[in-house]
Amino acid sequence: MVPRPLPFEQDIHELEQQLSKLEQGADPATVQDAIRRMRRELAIMKRERYANLSAWETVLVARHEDRPQTMDYVGMITDEFVEMHGDRAIGDDRAMRTGFARLADYKVMLIGHQKGRTTAERTQCFFGCAHPEGYRKALAKMQLAAKFGIPVICLIDTPGAFPGIGAEERGQSQLIATSILEMTRLKTPIVCVVIGEGGSGGALGIGVGDRVSMLQYAYYSVISPEGCAGILWKVATESTKPTAANALRLTAGELLRLGVIDHVIPEPVGGAHREPRDMGNTLKTYLVRQLRELSFMSRDEILAARYAKFRQLGKIASAG
Repeated sequence: MVPRPLPFEQDIHELEQQLSKLEQGADPATVQDAIRRMRRELAIMKRERYANLSAWETVLVARHEDRPQTMDYVGMITDEFVEMHGDRAIGDDRAMRTGFARLADYKVMLIGHQKGRTTAERTQCFFGCAHPEGYRKALAKMQLAAKFGIPVICLIDTPGAFPGIGAEERGQSQLIATSILEMTRLKTPIVCVVIGEGGSGGALGIGVGDRVSMLQYAYYSVISPEGCAGILWKVATESTKPTAANALRLTAGELLRLGVIDHVIPEPVGGAHREPRDMGNTLKTYLVRQLRELSFMSRDEILAARYAKFRQLGKIASAG
């Protein structure tokens, strides 16, 4: 099935449709050369287009409706998953999923944002915008993992924490701040990966780790391009949103260059939504490798390295 095209993919989409009709409507034996030629042309077009995406185009890819979400990856990379519910105070926030999982030879606590697929699920998950009870739940499960020496994996995919009055009344900002503080001193390995959107404090609330990485076409930013454009120019238009995205330096390549993240995890040509199974295998390989590296470090070494990692963020070398 050909995925819904993004605005910059119209010519690619038209060629994909032509290829699909050619493969289905004719005897493949009589058009093998044409099919091979068209596939080769498609591969070249996608490779060139995705090698030169603008910051705003990257945001569009990160938001694609078919992009794999946390629970999709759970099904692809884990051998077992036992979901854990509730924060023992308010309720169970479906925008934040937590549970014990088996990843290759490792037992892990897996935590991640879930946006939802259907309209009903998206409404239930608030499009991945977690409430205070979501961050309280996540923190409680992290502390449980640390108690038993189990590594924590955080999959980040949210436009931001839920901005409603009720969430603020229940301590949204305080819970995010507390989560950031506690993650800095959690005595177990933590690996964080931005798999789609990494928006504002909603992402930071589960984004403090020994390894913080991003998928190639994800984004990670203090604010969305629309929010930034609204503040700077009072209106988010087709001209101000790309300008804001460029100014925010929110792409994986920029953030790696600035030292904000540790690694960029490559995606299949055309984005993770085109080849989700391949993306799942790549992500699993990356997570297992990081867990193996961290397993050779003592708790004291992990905490010291984590502290040093985040203390150096924002440092600028003197020009003199």
